[in-house]
Amino acid sequence: MAQFWKPGSEKPRAVILDDEEGGVLFFSAAPSISGYGYASLERQRQRLPVFKHRTAILYLVESHATTIIVGETGSGKTTQIPQYLKEAGWAEGGRMVACTQPRRLAVQSVATRVAEEMGVKLGEEVGYTIRFEDITTPGVTMIKFLTDGVLLREMMNDPLLTKYRKKRQEQASENCAPSTQPAILSVEGQGFVVEISYLEEPAPDYLQAAVSTVLSIHDQEPMGDILVFLTGQDDIDAAVQLLTENAQKRGKHSSGMLVLPLYSGLSRADQDLVFSPMPKGKRKVVISTNIAETSLTLEGVVYVVDSGFSKQRFYNPITNIENLVVAPISKASAKQRAGRAGRVRPGKCFRLYTEEYFVKEMPAEGIPEMQRSNLVSSVIQLKALGIDNILGFDWLASPSPESMIRALEVLYSLGVLDEDAKLTSPTGFQVAEIPLDPMISKMILSSNELGCSEEIIIIAAILSIQSIWVSGRGSQKELDEARLRFAVAEEIWGGLVTWALLLVCNEVVFKAVEPYFENVWESTIRFVKD
Repeated sequence: MAQFWKPGSEKPRAVILDDEEGGVLFFSAAPSISGYGYASLERQRQRLPVFKHRTAILYLVESHATTIIVGETGSGKTTQIPQYLKEAGWAEGGRMVACTQPRRLAVQSVATRVAEEMGVKLGEEVGYTIRFEDITTPGVTMIKFLTDGVLLREMMNDPLLTKYRKKRQEQASENCAPSTQPAILSVEGQGFVVEISYLEEPAPDYLQAAVSTVLSIHDQEPMGDILVFLTGQDDIDAAVQLLTENAQKRGKHSSGMLVLPLYSGLSRADQDLVFSPMPKGKRKVVISTNIAETSLTLEGVVYVVDSGFSKQRFYNPITNIENLVVAPISKASAKQRAGRAGRVRPGKCFRLYTEEYFVKEMPAEGIPEMQRSNLVSSVIQLKALGIDNILGFDWLASPSPESMIRALEVLYSLGVLDEDAKLTSPTGFQVAEIPLDPMISKMILSSNELGCSEEIIIIAAILSIQSIWVSGRGSQKELDEARLRFAVAEEIWGGLVTWALLLVCNEVVFKAVEPYFENVWESTIRFVKD
């Protein structure tokens, strides 16, 4: 195992880490292995820090047009405040309380938890909506969890969000109208001491170092779940396989360790395993992407292993290429990761990098996603919402001029924007309504005119998902065999699949959606003809 030491001196000393970021804390109805379980869901709700602010929250919402509630991880803001609003009558008259989450998994998990607390069936009084999945009942659902993107789509058809709110002036006279000044309320979180350890020397292989650290924790530390942060599905699957193989070799000694992956592409059944409480004497080891960094907090986690890396999306407006790149995390992310270990009791965090790197080289904050992403979809959404002055828009983190210009160029070349940078009719509005990348949306619309919709829809479906391969637990051999049936020796094949399919369908469709690749298009035609 890699050697760790605590920062500050030659001999170890503890470091206290206070978590100040957001997230969702889940307690199972059954008593937890850590001994912090409660006798009932209602008692759990009352133990949350937000409970004692219930009256103040409802008063501020009633008396102010905007109420801002600042709460740390574990305060209960996400699960409790929607229930408080519903109980106070804000969901009456056919309206709903909406609660957005940044990730699909968080939406599903929080909705399930709130339905459990209210004693109702998921999809009735409490439901959720994510892309391609609507688990709500019209006229019945009163609390609805959804992703930010879904809410933006709803705003395109209903800018005033009339399903969720009404104008305050309609419910009060001019003398008692709500204040236009926003109200701010802070809710303390609940955290415990987290002891942090660093590597003495940089790890040559963070994946192997993570596996070794997990095994050492399992051998030497008291019972408690382990959360490991890695970069993506490939690394996670490799770590799960290494830990499983090691447990098999060690036999009975490692029988108390259950290794589970956690990433966005997992099936719902596999996701539920991560949130299930463990029997006494069993230790859960969750190998996760940064999805568990802020959106979710797992009950029972006492130990965190931080690789120091995550996959981040970076866009180059000059080449018009967007890639997922393994990159070092920031101090803010490192602090957030360590805080996962201190949610239900004192914990430990093992960082797979040196203290010197953390102090001197690690950036304080990460680059905002808005400044490293392709803005084509964002621009068309703003245009559809009636915000035409894109260059003068008050972004929270201003994107680069090159990215903005490239987004406008792409949309203009697709016929989505006219010479005045306004949405064209009907093409521009049709593309904006389809919840896909604008290039794929335009491709689908063009295929209808050119009589090749069936082929193009298949291509669009493949291009719209992260991976067409779904592996079940214990079926890696079958998955590899299935992949081999589609594999060829030539490296050129991967780059030509989409080109060849589009060529078969209609070259005019391709030209409509890829105006910048005329030279490559001509080369592909020559290649196929030859």
